[in-house]
Amino acid sequence: MKKVFFIALLFVIVSGLFGLLQAENNKGDKMEFQTEIFSLFGEKWALLTAGTKDSFNSMTIGWGGMGTLWGKPVITVYVKPTRYTYKFMNDSDYFTVSFYPEENRKALAVMGSKSGRDCDKVKESGLTPKFLEKSVTYEEAETTFLCKKIYYDDMIKERFPAESMKYYDKTRNNGLEYSFHRMYIGEVVDIIKK
Repeated sequence: MKKVFFIALLFVIVSGLFGLLQAENNKGDKMEFQTEIFSLFGEKWALLTAGTKDSFNSMTIGWGGMGTLWGKPVITVYVKPTRYTYKFMNDSDYFTVSFYPEENRKALAVMGSKSGRDCDKVKESGLTPKFLEKSVTYEEAETTFLCKKIYYDDMIKERFPAESMKYYDKTRNNGLEYSFHRMYIGEVVDIIKK
């Protein structure tokens, strides 16, 4: 399984590099490619899910990154301690990051605006859970990355650049003090395409 995964990953990387080379020849295409890659989390959104078939939670995320660390393909996500998903991320060894077509935008809005503490937001969203051996995703996902948690750390206020503090001021949190995110890095161990 791992051999097949790494061959597939190598193909994706080589295809991406080929795409970059083509984009270099055409500046318009290059900007379109960069915009698509860097807007994946911010504009398209994703669902972060952790837990098991018996108990899991998902939340919409707009912050995240993909890259390599310690020779492994990784995804980095950020979760505030006040979010219900935080407990599941801390208690789980695996999590998923999944991306959806535009027609699921309203479902993602439900998953991002309601808490699993207070309601059955999966039911309210209309999404269909898909239980994996080590985590959970949804049938509607175009692409799901299954990640094994390999590192986490808490963000520290004193290390923030001044311009980033706007994300943590009281005006953005209904007058409440914002808690700082915990960063989770997961090794991508499987990619599931619809």
